[in-house]
Amino acid sequence: MSETITRAQLTEAVYQEVGLSRNESADLVESVLAEMSDALVRGEMVKLSSFGSFQVRQKGQRMGRNPKTGEEVPILPRRVLVFRPSHVLKKRINDGDADTSGYASDDVEPDTSY
Repeated sequence: MSETITRAQLTEAVYQEVGLSRNESADLVESVLAEMSDALVRGEMVKLSSFGSFQVRQKGQRMGRNPKTGEEVPILPRRVLVFRPSHVLKKRINDGDADTSGYASDDVEPDTSY
């Protein structure tokens, strides 16, 4: 069963770990998410060390097919958000590592997967 981490849970984690007030923790979480969103809208890459990188890519128009009717339909050009996990995150996920430090000191290879 998969769970979802919410803004409220992120705020609570910041409150517990950092010791800011709940309101300050909520403001901090909102500020970080807003800065990430703004950077992506501007076309910048957002790279979080030991976590991964977010990037907006432009996809061109192409022809698709309606799976029910088989009719060809144009798919309009659009921008899509792409996330690439870092090697550290991939390793933690595959090893089942529950360590919350988020950093493996022996991993110094840069993320060149973009």
